[in-house]
Amino acid sequence: MSAFQGEFAGELQNFEEIARFLSPSPGAIPQLKGLDIHGFSLPLRRGIGGDHILYVDFNQRFDLDERIQDAERDGRQKVARKLRRNRNRAGILVADVSGHRMTDALIAAMLHQAFLLGCYYELEMFGEITTKIFEHINERFYRTSSINKYFTMVYGEISTRGRFRFLSAGHPPPMVFSREYDRFMPVDENRKVSSIPVGMLPSGGDPDERRHPSMHGRKKLYEVNEIDLLSGGDILLLYTDGLSERGGEGCFPDELQPLLAAHKDRTAKEICERLRESLLEGTPPQDDVSVVVVKYLP
Repeated sequence: MSAFQGEFAGELQNFEEIARFLSPSPGAIPQLKGLDIHGFSLPLRRGIGGDHILYVDFNQRFDLDERIQDAERDGRQKVARKLRRNRNRAGILVADVSGHRMTDALIAAMLHQAFLLGCYYELEMFGEITTKIFEHINERFYRTSSINKYFTMVYGEISTRGRFRFLSAGHPPPMVFSREYDRFMPVDENRKVSSIPVGMLPSGGDPDERRHPSMHGRKKLYEVNEIDLLSGGDILLLYTDGLSERGGEGCFPDELQPLLAAHKDRTAKEICERLRESLLEGTPPQDDVSVVVVKYLP
């Protein structure tokens, strides 16, 4: 091996280690009463890829008590009230970078850091994560990334009451599996409104719009959707298109229903493990696959 090859191999290994460090660890999975959450990613190549999962356990990641006290001392009662609500909810972000190359993980890493940095300011300013952070992220990725490196994304917050509030940027819609009826339940189209993928067009309403004119127009502002898990044992499924497009048109989600029906009473982690096994047993995936399972406990 030449010196150049050895240096390149070392750089590649370093890149993989950094990307793996950004992957969620078991300890990062939110722990909330009445909710059971777990997820996994299967990269198409080597150990990393363009899919990314990020959890926000507000109780563990932030000192909510201290933030609430600071807001109250400053007379910001509205911010304090919103901060309190974070005690009973957790955030989940699933993203899918266009392309299948290992280096697409760099875009996911940029999103990871930009989002978490924005979270600190959002909680300080508003007491909660708002759509503003995603408008800013979209604007920055549009300005700094090639249009061939856009990504789809869904970010939502699940509450201990089983309510899931989310926004989507060109991402496959969340699905709800009913424990009682052993099937996926239809979700009204008005409850899964989606914008275009992140980075394809600048955001509408940008105060700096006159400084950065766009020949191709601007995207509409993100809208927030709500889905309710009404019964104990219902399952919320978040995923990337590596799962929904696997097997060809017409296979999803019908081929997934028997698996969830057979394992619906298992933990979210066990359901994920069985789903992972099923993916590895069948036709090899043609894309990165990521899945997050959220069970609303009885």
